[in-house]
Amino acid sequence: MADFSFKVSPNILLGSYASSRIGQAVASYGTKFMLILDPILRENGTSQKITNALDDKKIDYFIFDELSNNGDSEILGRTLKLAREAHVQGVIAVGGGKPISIARATCALFNETHDLYDFLDGAAPTANPLPFICIPTTIRDAFVFTDTIPLVDARSSTLKLLKAQSGIAKLVLFDPTLIVTLTENQTDSMSLETLCLATEAYLSQRENFFSNMIAEKSVELLTYALDGSQSLTITTPREELLSQGGCMASLAAATSSIGIASLLSMCINARYKISRSLITTILFPYMVEECAKFKADRIANLAKKIGIAQAEQSSEEAAHAFAENIRQRIAKANLPARLKDLSISPEQLALAAEDAGQLDIVNSLPRSMNSDDLFGLIKTAF
Repeated sequence: MADFSFKVSPNILLGSYASSRIGQAVASYGTKFMLILDPILRENGTSQKITNALDDKKIDYFIFDELSNNGDSEILGRTLKLAREAHVQGVIAVGGGKPISIARATCALFNETHDLYDFLDGAAPTANPLPFICIPTTIRDAFVFTDTIPLVDARSSTLKLLKAQSGIAKLVLFDPTLIVTLTENQTDSMSLETLCLATEAYLSQRENFFSNMIAEKSVELLTYALDGSQSLTITTPREELLSQGGCMASLAAATSSIGIASLLSMCINARYKISRSLITTILFPYMVEECAKFKADRIANLAKKIGIAQAEQSSEEAAHAFAENIRQRIAKANLPARLKDLSISPEQLALAAEDAGQLDIVNSLPRSMNSDDLFGLIKTAF
């Protein structure tokens, strides 16, 4: 087998009200920060909790929350300009994937002199990055523990993967109390999306003993969160189980790779701004059925571990049971079951499949796939 190399970075703090300790946590990295916030956090009061925690520790900061639907690179140009003019010593991000990616890229390119599009086109930053601290308010981020940053190129509305220096992220705070601000529909779709992410990491060509262990535990925790424990010994609140499962799914993806559904959902979202969680959830059972053609034993192992399939069932039967279980969860949550339900055409999806086929991630999928193969799966789910 290939050598396994794992660097423990960043520090992870997971616990209820962990976000209230953000002021103390960032003090060791500087006294002047840029705070990038998801705009919705002002509406639900979360931003006030964060700013109060920073104010209590006399941390100097300014807020940026103008995260429009424009391409990430266009927003990144603005955050870089503001951060440089303010001479910040680090960047804090609070929110979902978009503010976290923008903030990480701001840290990565802060001390660079070349145009940011040079780096989107493949150049690797070499200057020292700023410290990055984040509080995810959703339960999944497949890239936060990696040296890759997903960004939408404003020139083409396509997904690009920015190479970044190692060790940018200094601290990731997972606070289960922030999840309760999500709607039930958002929680259901993100839970299934996170379950898909852990499953993809388990099926990837890059899987290893460490990612497998983390992915299996993630699937177990997420299943407890979705269904409740079969044993009274598990009394952990649902939001804590989701945070724990999401953290472990992100770690599994970082030490393995995302898969077919996550890759396609990111590319579709980049072009058409349709919810990543909904797209991933729709594609999830079709991804399982595709992988069952050549990795049925691994899918069966997961299905049997979480009680979806019985020990005496064959691998093929267990894999089928796994896919059907996902479909039942989608129906129970009243989520869209087909891509056509998202008001998108096959022609549009074909462009997104072409985008996905050009990214290096295709080399880590469970089997060798090109744009035509990816579009074939899309047609099945349409």
